[in-house]
Amino acid sequence: MKSFGGLWERLCSFDNLLTAAQNARRGKRNRPDVAQFHFRLEPNLFALQRELLAGTYQPGRYRQFWITEKKARLISAAPYGDRVVHHALCNVLNPLWEPRFIHDSYACRVGKGTHAAANRVAEFLRAGGWVLKMDLRKYFPSLDHEILLGLIARRVRERKVLELVRRIVETSPPQEPADWYFPGDDLFTPVSRPKGLPIGNQTSQFFANVYLDPFDHFVKEELRCRRYVRYVDDFVLLAAEKAHLTEVREQVTEYLSTLRLRVHPRKCQVFPAKQGVPFVGYRIFPTHRKLPKENVHRFRRRMRRLAEQYAAGNVSLDQVRASVHGWIGHARQANTFRLREEVLGELAFSRGTHPV
Repeated sequence: MKSFGGLWERLCSFDNLLTAAQNARRGKRNRPDVAQFHFRLEPNLFALQRELLAGTYQPGRYRQFWITEKKARLISAAPYGDRVVHHALCNVLNPLWEPRFIHDSYACRVGKGTHAAANRVAEFLRAGGWVLKMDLRKYFPSLDHEILLGLIARRVRERKVLELVRRIVETSPPQEPADWYFPGDDLFTPVSRPKGLPIGNQTSQFFANVYLDPFDHFVKEELRCRRYVRYVDDFVLLAAEKAHLTEVREQVTEYLSTLRLRVHPRKCQVFPAKQGVPFVGYRIFPTHRKLPKENVHRFRRRMRRLAEQYAAGNVSLDQVRASVHGWIGHARQANTFRLREEVLGELAFSRGTHPV
């Protein structure tokens, strides 16, 4: 595999750090820590640059919290200055991997995303046959540091860049337990190998694609599965014969164990394509797609909470609109015209006696 050098100077350049700050700021400009950093943007960026060049940069302490919509997940938020460094690192690393990533990997890539992934699955479903739907148990908490750093070192040869990657990875806060056993492990292996990346980091999203890149090529090139789509740790394979996918399921499970990843046993099924596929927030059929009922229930609950917060003056009208428009953008990709009319007709926000 070809490796690359000349990255450190680009990573630490003021132009790259400025671009990173602009990217990190998107959608968060009203947050106090973001506003504070950008109020003295130039001095703060020069300070980060000096720390990086001197080798004294140390990631700060994470803020951790749980979100419970759909399923409970631990979110780890890095200090804003660290998020700028994360974007700066991804700015120079992503171009090295982007040409290597397969076409049908859709998470956290320019021109991809959930809607493109749903469209691709619908296209594959129209060919008929059978579907193998799989996802991974506790993917981010399971990511093995040694395996990840080895994959990155195969393409990056600069010591300073690798040291920054290692520092970011190894200072990740503890994640949910994912102490699986794999072939060759002894009693203490699962607890002695460092693992886990925080879901909230830009670097974590990029590293998640790097980690499964060998698996993507295994599926496409060795298993010869032409109809394959992955979004983070959720993926589908389609084929003409059920027996073929049953065999593929065993091969996929075995390969993933070499990456110290475990398939979710209850979410690993083979079924006819005409039944549709639950994927990226929709149930996708060959000719249409539906929005799961739980998605609508979650939106209604979120709107009730927002109405209470708006009435108390704790959120702005712009924040309310952003949340509503975000759901509309997702829902309109399914056959939901009447549903959207019904749900949006229920919304009412007011402060005192002034409804919105």
